[in-house]
Amino acid sequence: MTDVLSLSSALDALAAVAATAGVDAATARREGECLAATIAEPARGAFVDWSEQTGRARSSEDFMDAASRGRRYRSAPTPAMNGLALARSPHAPSYAKALADVALAAASLGEENPRTVGNAATAAAAQLGEATPTPVPTTTDGTGLDLTQPHEQARTGDHFLAQMMDQLENVQDKLLNLDLQQNDARADVWADPVPPGDDPSGDPIATQPPPAEPTGPVEREKVEEPAEPEPEPKSVEELLAELDTLVGLTDVKAEIHRQAAILRVEGLRKDAGLTSPTITRHMIFNGNPGTGKTTVARLVAGIYRALGLLSRGQLVEVDRSELVAGFLGQTAMKTADVVKSAEGGVLFIDEAYSLAGDQYGQEAVDTLVKEMEDKRDDLVVIVAGYPVPMEVFIAQNPGLESRFRTQIDFADYTDDELVKIFGVMASGAEYDAGDPVLDRLRELLVAVQRGPQFGNARYVRNVLEAAIGRHAWRLRDIDAPTLEQLRTLEADDLDPVVADGPTEPVEWDPAPEVGDVAPHEVAEPTAETNPAGTTPAETPAEEEPA
Repeated sequence: MTDVLSLSSALDALAAVAATAGVDAATARREGECLAATIAEPARGAFVDWSEQTGRARSSEDFMDAASRGRRYRSAPTPAMNGLALARSPHAPSYAKALADVALAAASLGEENPRTVGNAATAAAAQLGEATPTPVPTTTDGTGLDLTQPHEQARTGDHFLAQMMDQLENVQDKLLNLDLQQNDARADVWADPVPPGDDPSGDPIATQPPPAEPTGPVEREKVEEPAEPEPEPKSVEELLAELDTLVGLTDVKAEIHRQAAILRVEGLRKDAGLTSPTITRHMIFNGNPGTGKTTVARLVAGIYRALGLLSRGQLVEVDRSELVAGFLGQTAMKTADVVKSAEGGVLFIDEAYSLAGDQYGQEAVDTLVKEMEDKRDDLVVIVAGYPVPMEVFIAQNPGLESRFRTQIDFADYTDDELVKIFGVMASGAEYDAGDPVLDRLRELLVAVQRGPQFGNARYVRNVLEAAIGRHAWRLRDIDAPTLEQLRTLEADDLDPVVADGPTEPVEWDPAPEVGDVAPHEVAEPTAETNPAGTTPAETPAEEEPA
């Protein structure tokens, strides 16, 4: 059995890997906290464990805020992971593994819940999918990836799959109603498995005194790194090839290709000393939720970097809550700080129309317009949202209207495209979805009501996350599942899921007073307290996968 880290230990390990990779440790830790919160959100009492493990005051509001910010990480890499992947950093696989460990630890927060297992699996797959091995081999078809080789990503997937088995065993333990003493013993599994100096493998590093233990490897790595040049970032051709592999989005792909060609020629003319008209690089993405806007924005950031238009190429995704403060004057500083973090890359503002209509939003827009002008040589802003509100939002502010000339419309996916997306997501999470599963998905898609609130790929991802949780629940009584059983989804796993609407966390005390019942003796929810028969927070993700 592999050891499952506690969230606290997983976050410490993530911060350590971040420091080695050149990522700010505090930023990495915050990413991990948000990722953990969004994974554990469906579990009753998760916010209590999350607060304890992160060292924060017990606050359901802080937990829900972190969960909201982290939902995008369930379907896409974190900003730090994305930056390492774009740069083809040799530390990307290690950082992805550390994020996967955070996801696994988060699935143990609160009361065991099959939905958290599904959340953890898809979130880890989103991070591991960016752990491109280095150097990247080139195939004859020019894709830049030799699919005949095992690569680090496959090994990372095995690492996560092995730890998922421990989660299944933990779920089974809960169902067997272990007593409090056994629950305490189970918590010991989360502790550091081997104290320094007791490593049975005889590793000389493990037997060193604690102060010397981290110093040796770090110093050696710092000495050796300059001898190996950093890999080249992804080229325009590779990024455009990634764009072309996305399901659907025919018109979007054509427009991005056209924009890339225009900007390439503009750069060549500038290098040749020719004059060129100033081309606005900022864009508007119009479309309903889940139509791939964020995914395409991330590729645009990489393309602009590869063209030499941006120095870093990172994507910073925000919404109104991350730009607007509680008092006038503070909003300008908060917006300026966000823009500063996006300098050198792309600032993606989702549901940007929410900034219209009040003085706080207006202050954010005014600050944004000024910052766009001051940083026009190394910043691209993409605003996104529903088509009609976005038109009104842009038209009411001359400063925005003059800077956003390019609009790209993202159409809703067809049923066939959504089925393909489901297959891609399942494969990325190392699950097999056969024809019966896909046929059941088609039945769900026919029955679900369509409209502006329909989540498109977001809805499909929610179905997959719930299916993974039910798959884990099916295997709870099997002591040693086969590899085929671990990978295979069944049609019955695809029950309808709630597609939208976050809920509040349940107030819960994991340590009952003397005379109270033990946690495993708490009665099951009744029809009165839980009429739908669901967990308290089967919530959707806010990220828009392609």
